[in-house]
Amino acid sequence: MAISDDVLTKLPPEDLETISRQIRDGDLLLCSANDPFSRLIGWSTKSPWTHIGLAYRWPSLKRIMAFECVQHIGVRAVPIERFISQTSSGTKPYPGKIILARHETFADRRKAEDPGPMKRLADFAVDKIGDKFSNAEILKIAMRIVVGRLNRHMPRSLGPDDEFICSEYVARCFAKIDIQILWDGLGFIAPADFARDPKVQAVARFRTR
Repeated sequence: MAISDDVLTKLPPEDLETISRQIRDGDLLLCSANDPFSRLIGWSTKSPWTHIGLAYRWPSLKRIMAFECVQHIGVRAVPIERFISQTSSGTKPYPGKIILARHETFADRRKAEDPGPMKRLADFAVDKIGDKFSNAEILKIAMRIVVGRLNRHMPRSLGPDDEFICSEYVARCFAKIDIQILWDGLGFIAPADFARDPKVQAVARFRTR
């Protein structure tokens, strides 16, 4: 179905308490923000979609966590309440809008009797927590952003190893359950590529302020 940019204005915002009942493991947290790094991603992709995370429930703590990869920190997991209320640098309120989205194939993976694929996704997502970026890795990410702006295919030498832009991290998580996000091979897999995927649909919009 894909997600059009107009959901940012046409989809009414709802409180987390209301939306939380709809959240499923593996749902996408698709963001449109105007903080400096988000503007850089938007400049590179020519799209309002600037960040993406992955929602996952932690039953024993009765929490919904957001897995994400952020600049200068790397991969981390934060309570979803924090994810929708502030940026990774602590800016409050969140300077933009956040959509809860879902890949239709994910439903089949959750229903499967074999828990292996979902465990592989969760293991990968958790194992990457705490991976920080060196200065060389940050430079490599910056070069991928520039390549994206120039609409050029990403050289193999610039491809991510253990350093990720947020959307690359989520795409790697999805790859663990054999879900590939469609993209044109230019620059890097971006948040906009998730929004354009015909199997991704908007579920709700969080109230961020």
